[in-house]
Amino acid sequence: MIEKGKISASQMGKMLYLAILPTAILTTPAITFKFAKQDLWISPIWALCGLIVIFVSLRLHRMYPGLNIVQACERIVGRFPGKIIGFIFPLFYLYFNGIIVREYSEFVVGAFLIRTPLIVVSGSIVLVCAIAARGGVEIVGRFSELILPAFITFFLLIVVPIIPDLQVTNMLPIMPEGIRPSIEGAIVLQTWFSEFLTASFLLPFVADQKKSQKSVYISLLAVILTLIVSNLVTLLLLGELTGNYTYPFLIVARYINLADFFTHLESLYMAIWVLGAFVKICVFFYVTVLGAAQWMNLSDYRPIVFPLGLLLILFSMWVAPNFQELTHAIATSVTLAIITLFVIIPALLLCLAWVKKRLRAESR
Repeated sequence: MIEKGKISASQMGKMLYLAILPTAILTTPAITFKFAKQDLWISPIWALCGLIVIFVSLRLHRMYPGLNIVQACERIVGRFPGKIIGFIFPLFYLYFNGIIVREYSEFVVGAFLIRTPLIVVSGSIVLVCAIAARGGVEIVGRFSELILPAFITFFLLIVVPIIPDLQVTNMLPIMPEGIRPSIEGAIVLQTWFSEFLTASFLLPFVADQKKSQKSVYISLLAVILTLIVSNLVTLLLLGELTGNYTYPFLIVARYINLADFFTHLESLYMAIWVLGAFVKICVFFYVTVLGAAQWMNLSDYRPIVFPLGLLLILFSMWVAPNFQELTHAIATSVTLAIITLFVIIPALLLCLAWVKKRLRAESR
């Protein structure tokens, strides 16, 4: 086995939570508001892709224990077609992680380090993540366990002080046009919920397998609840202005002013973003490296960590010419690509595996 490390079911749940949420808090309030308006807080409830992907990942793991989706492809559709399909997953993870690195860099440079070149910010975070990923799944799991309490604490330090200034009228009327706007707003959110396919790569390393299913579903519920809270707080404070900002939740953090002393909490938002983005990039990079090594039948994934890290930096520069086009792509073509590759293809693979199993049972 390429990776001999083990993580607990709890660590896996924390890794998934931090691998999905940070970028969702960053941009989804503004994107969702364009479709759902005052119902943007309802949109995270429609987590259909998350449920499908978790079900598929757990079923494939049960049918092919110890194998992730890249390895299971060859068992399901044969060696040559399986190699072609299996190659798509690490390649797309590399591309998608490039988008995440670009989002991270654009936010840090645009909001805080205005004079710093993008390549410097991208290169520094990728280098740190590459070193962590090279340490193995246990290192990434322990980082997640360490960072999650700080992430939640900083999040609450932004949300709680703002409660007296929230205007409940901003969310009224609720569903004036029915559920359609909230579902339209949820379509973009399926990009983030589809990322739960990452569980397929982590499940083989979970020591307490009996608790893994519960941990994944708790992680999904935690992501939904956090998105509801962040969207709701943003809406109740900013109202119709929510759609005018690129980073609405950052504006919420900057609004806080307690007795002219407790102010400028955007530093807390920066801390949330840096800590969360570190884990997200780290998990996705580890999955990319692991999947690529398994696809190439290598005995160790460590030799390809830094070469793929360099590719990741290049992808982050190539994905879009500017942040506006990147945001537009996330709301359109990237959403379609992720749903196709992370939801539809794995679901088809599960159906083929189930048919194959039934035919094999009947032939006996």
